[in-house]
This record gives sequence, structure tokens and C-alpha cells, in this order.
Amino acid sequence: MALRPIIRFPNPALGMSAEMVTRFDSSLRSLVDDLTDTMRAAPGIGITAPHIGVLQRVTVIELERQAGPRTFVNPQMIWCSEETERHSEGSVSMPGISEEVERPTSIRVRYQTISGETLEEEASGLMAVCLQHEIDQLDGIFWIRRLSRLKRERAVKRFEKLS
Repeated sequence: MALRPIIRFPNPALGMSAEMVTRFDSSLRSLVDDLTDTMRAAPGIGITAPHIGVLQRVTVIELERQAGPRTFVNPQMIWCSEETERHSEGSVSMPGISEEVERPTSIRVRYQTISGETLEEEASGLMAVCLQHEIDQLDGIFWIRRLSRLKRERAVKRFEKLS
């Protein structure tokens, strides 16, 4: 387990789609361990492999430390509710910046475990927000692209001032 450097906005790698994981071996387990350590140190509640420069479809989400981290390999959203809600979002690649993003309130995802088992799960609330946010990142959609042009420009300017 090791901390890995986090790629910072506006690195072009944050706009690249991640590749499907096909090998469920010890290197995947090491990647998940590194992601967990890096996310906790950031600090954050979610991180993807692309955040550390690894273009693989892996995300780790930990909403509560005592519940432990959840790993989603090759996640894809297969259903979402028509009902939406706004929630404050940010990124470990753009620390110190957050904005409200509107997303479906409930979703269903299909993903694999680190051993390769395929599962489906419904999520709502913060877990639904995090899954959508991280799946976007795996698809090369950095979260600020979900903002209006004006809000996106303001967020970028605030981040540039912080950096």
C-alpha cells in the first residue's frame, strides 16, 4: 500500500476514458489498496484510477470510515431515475473547489468485484451521487463539465487563485 500522486486539473488525462479491467489479479488488489490510501490522505470520499494516472475502470468510494471502502471495477450505470437533486461536488484533482451539480436521485449500476464477480446494485442519496461522479470520471468527463459555462469558468478561476 502506498500513496500515489494525484493528477491535478487541468491535466489532459482527466478527460480521457479509462480502459476496461480484464485481469483480476494481485496488481489490481495493489491498485485498489493504493487508491484507498491516496483517497483517505487527500482527503476524499471517492477516487478513480485515472486520478492517479492509471487509465483503468476502477473506483473506490468510502462514505464512512467505519463502514470501510467499496470497490467498483468496470462500473456502468444501467438505469437512472427521472427525479433529480442537486448536491455539492468536488474532486481530489481540484481540491478546495466545490459546486452544486444536478444528477438523478436513484441509479442502478453493474460492476465487478476485485475478484471479477459481476453484480448489480441500486443506489440513492450520496452513494448515487458518488457513483455517477466517479463513473463520469472513468468516461473522461471531469465533474466541472456538468456545470453551466459561467459556473465552470468561475470554478476554474477560483482554483487558479488557490494554486
